[in-house]
Amino acid sequence: MYHRDLFSGLGSLHTRCMALPQASSKSVVSRTVAVILLLGAMVPSVYAGRQQVTCSPANLRFGKVVAGQMATLPVTMTNNGASSVTVSEMTVSVPVFRVDNLILPVTLTAGQKINFTVTFSPTMVGSADGVVVFTGTMPGGTLSLPVSGKGVNNWSLSANPSSLLFGNVQVGNRVTLPLSVVNSGTSSATVSSGRLSGTGFSVSGVTLPLTLDAGQSYTFRVTFAPQTGGPASGSILATSPLSPVLTVPLTGNGTDAGQLTVFPATLPFGNVTVGDSAIQTGTLSASGASVTVFSATSSSPEFALSGMSLPLNLMAGQSTSYTITFSPQNSGTASATVSFVSNAANSPTIESLTGNGTPPTQHTVSLSWDASVSEVVGYNVYRSATSRGPYARINAILDPSTTYVDSAIASGQTYYYVTTALNSAGDESGFSNEVQVAIP
Repeated sequence: MYHRDLFSGLGSLHTRCMALPQASSKSVVSRTVAVILLLGAMVPSVYAGRQQVTCSPANLRFGKVVAGQMATLPVTMTNNGASSVTVSEMTVSVPVFRVDNLILPVTLTAGQKINFTVTFSPTMVGSADGVVVFTGTMPGGTLSLPVSGKGVNNWSLSANPSSLLFGNVQVGNRVTLPLSVVNSGTSSATVSSGRLSGTGFSVSGVTLPLTLDAGQSYTFRVTFAPQTGGPASGSILATSPLSPVLTVPLTGNGTDAGQLTVFPATLPFGNVTVGDSAIQTGTLSASGASVTVFSATSSSPEFALSGMSLPLNLMAGQSTSYTITFSPQNSGTASATVSFVSNAANSPTIESLTGNGTPPTQHTVSLSWDASVSEVVGYNVYRSATSRGPYARINAILDPSTTYVDSAIASGQTYYYVTTALNSAGDESGFSNEVQVAIP
């Protein structure tokens, strides 16, 4: 009964299914076919966005290669599909590119890889862009491999020395070193631009663009002048449109500045007679670090500095002396300063100078003699710097008296005097006895 009911039910179901309208049955079949067709259309989508045959790298870039030379890069071709493909032909659009180590036709099974190389051999300076096209049974029938490179001049820039080491340089000082750029290639080279980095470094003696023939070099100067203590680093970067970059490292160390001391701080000269001179001595000392004195200047021509040669380098703890000469030009108080300019932290170092010009002492010689016993109208006075003459008359007009004051004399000299008498007829007597006078 159970089986019968079961089969009876199935038979009823079958009967009901078979009883469906014919049109409805066709509709079901149509939908089924449509699904199958849709699934069939979706099969190729497994490779959507991914080629069945690919090259790695997909774009071959050679960069810069010297004209007349060559560069070679490896390439791997892969069959990413589930079926075999055959690569039958190959074309290269630009003759400076060449494919090596690949024999065509070649069949790649599913998942298979083959390796080959591409060579770039530029014959001239300039950019080259091309494409290698592979033809075969792969989807689409072709596979393209873009290739590019640039031919450049055969030259090579180098620096001599390759780096600059300035060592320890005191703050306020500067050290300059030569640097040469050398073109060791076989063709001319042009440095079109340059860049300097690093605090305290500077370049002089070069103007860009700079063209160097094959084998030529050019020398310029690099200076390190630290503004603060401590290590410093930088670089010189030289570039050219068709060349690699040339970099020259720069290093140095700034050391703290020393102190320059002047003694005494004030140099007094006291009273000095106008026309005379007085000399005083001063001392310069360095402490903390070495000090270089570049210049020393007096603010007044009445005070003259001497006794030191500039520039002067003083090691820490070292001293040197100098002299100041005071030569007053006028009476009265005189003052000035001497300024020592150096790389010391306290530059400029100042010393004060004082002095007083006094008028010179006015010496005179007063002469007197006995009157002549003869009838005379006056007397003449004669003077000489040597005993017994020759004598020179010093009175401008005939002196009727028996006295005369000579004020035209100099200190430290000795003079010799005589007199004569004249009568009314103009007759002049012989010289009197000689008088010697020493002026202090």
